[in-house]
Amino acid sequence: MTAPVLTSVAELYSRLRIGDAPDPAPLVLDVRWQLGDPHGREHYLKEHIPGAVYVDLDTELAAPPTPEDGRHPLPDPAELQAAARRWGVTAGRPVVVYDDNGNTAAARAWWLLRWAGVERVTLLDGALGAWRAARLPTETGEPADTPAPGDIVLRPGRLPVLDADAAAEVARDGVLLDARAAERYRGESEPVDPRAGHIPGALSAPTGGNLTPDGTFRDAEELAVRFTALGADDAIEVGVYCGSGVTAAHQIAALAHAGIPAALYPGSWSAWSADPDRPAVLGERPY
Repeated sequence: MTAPVLTSVAELYSRLRIGDAPDPAPLVLDVRWQLGDPHGREHYLKEHIPGAVYVDLDTELAAPPTPEDGRHPLPDPAELQAAARRWGVTAGRPVVVYDDNGNTAAARAWWLLRWAGVERVTLLDGALGAWRAARLPTETGEPADTPAPGDIVLRPGRLPVLDADAAAEVARDGVLLDARAAERYRGESEPVDPRAGHIPGALSAPTGGNLTPDGTFRDAEELAVRFTALGADDAIEVGVYCGSGVTAAHQIAALAHAGIPAALYPGSWSAWSADPDRPAVLGERPY
């Protein structure tokens, strides 16, 4: 990926104020979601960036859960295109996505749109917290103007995807990163999936390590040092998984910011652990 991954708060604010043809103001998408918190829309209605369109991760950025495909399978491409048009995604118009949790949920929309061929999509660096910290305006309720329907034609398959067998192969022959919290990797805690542990050969790389204390991404050089210390670089196949393929997208964004391509295992641990024939490793070692 060579397109920029991030847009700063200052840049977004400026572009929203002065955007016009041939570079229209960005479409802003609010992906308010956290594991165990079903009230994303309520949070959005309470406060969001002016004009931002709410995106429901569970229903618009994922297909219904199944044991085989995990808690957040990739959505049907036709349904994703219909959703993107409802949001107002239009060919050539830049898209900026954010949430209120370091972009750990918004990255799912970023990844899906890039996977579907939308190149001009970025994450708002620092997410809503950075917008607030800059004392920029927010609004409540529904946007005053309903977004005009978009015309985007999605072409899925532009980013690499792994199934369970391919993830096991990458863990063996390349670098497979586990983006969950370290205690879930070690199997000390498993709040939602069928079994505790990690995929044999996977390396622990919690998503939180991608961010600075203020919630912005670490700079590209610092991220490159982090990932190359784990053996991940642009000369080896890299895969990423998490619990259900959501925060793994954040890891892929961080890798892309560092210049390292990576594949997503969408089923992630939720699908792997539901298959009794798939082994699970406990503890801090890969095997």
